Amino acid sequence: MSDIERITELEIQLAHATRLAEELSDIVAEQTKRLELVERRIQMLMERAAEQEAQSLSGEVVGNQPPPHW
Repeated sequence: MSDIERITELEIQLAHATRLAEELSDIVAEQTKRLELVERRIQMLMERAAEQEAQSLSGEVVGNQPPPHW
């Protein structure tokens, strides 16, 4: 194999590696967006649960649920 052929083969491999790195970068960016959305939803659910717990401790009836002793 000549030097030119080896260089050409290395350039081909580098192009494939570069494309793969770009694809992986796009995947990581998309996963980051999805993770941030999930974290916001979890935070909202935690806040909602804390509000409901605070209301139940204060004696307020949450929703249309009867008191626990019924």
